[in-house]
Amino acid sequence: MSDKEQLIKDIEQLLNSYDGLNSTHIEPSMLEFMDEQTLRQIISSLLDQKNRAVSENLDYLEQFKKY
Repeated sequence: MSDKEQLIKDIEQLLNSYDGLNSTHIEPSMLEFMDEQTLRQIISSLLDQKNRAVSENLDYLEQFKKY
């Protein structure tokens, strides 16, 4: 498996980690025009979005915490 193929699989896994109900499949030919740096930027962006979502949810859930 090439580095680009692995990066595409990593993107799929990140997208699938958002929602265990819906499976995301990326057709490799759709991303083959992208270079590795661009694919890594997509992964970085997805990770940032996921971290923000977790942080926002923690802030929301904190209001229900009993002290």
